[in-house]
Amino acid sequence: MASKKKWIQTAISHPGALHKALHIPEGKTIPTSTLNKAAKKGGTIGKQANLAKTLRKLRKKKGGG
Repeated sequence: MASKKKWIQTAISHPGALHKALHIPEGKTIPTSTLNKAAKKGGTIGKQANLAKTLRKLRKKKGGG
C-alpha cells in the first residue's frame, strides 16, 4: 500500500483527462465555476473535479508575505 504522505502520486493516474473531458486546453486553468459544475455530475469526472478542487487549495500562493 502507498504511503499516506504520497497519496497524490497515486491519485493522479491520467494527467490531463479532466481538461480533455471539459474541452479546456491543458495550458489553461479550469475556472472554479466549471469545476463546481463538473463535481456535481458525479462519476469519474465528478471525482476528478473534486480532486482538482482539493489540489487547488494545496497550491502555494506566489508573492509577498
